[in-house]
Amino acid sequence: MNYHTRKWIKPEDLNPNHTLFGGRLLQWIDEEAALYAIVQLETPRCVTKYISEINFISSAKQGDIIEIGIEATDFGNTSITLTCDVRNMMTRQTIITIDKIIFVGVNLDGKPTKHGKTKIEFVADRLKNEDS
Repeated sequence: MNYHTRKWIKPEDLNPNHTLFGGRLLQWIDEEAALYAIVQLETPRCVTKYISEINFISSAKQGDIIEIGIEATDFGNTSITLTCDVRNMMTRQTIITIDKIIFVGVNLDGKPTKHGKTKIEFVADRLKNEDS
């Protein structure tokens, strides 16, 4: 799993228990997963279709730095399926796991559109292919 994003837990990210608010964390995960899907499917229009069971394992507190890991697990005709792990960067303790997040690429009318992708591609590889 690649951990692309780090977040520093600040006072505005806390719940009344003074730990990381789950809704804030889910917002960050959805945004990170959307960015990952947009890059992989090479389209600026991707929508969240499905998020499986969310497993909160531990929490984070003010001052902690967390890392959000996203990985592609499957490609459909119009979709990409991702998995997500979030961990505390300092302790490496897992904070949350989500087995399945599905994004669908859509056209200007919001209808699913085929993307033609079958595997993870890295930007550096795309640049090499363009130069060939």
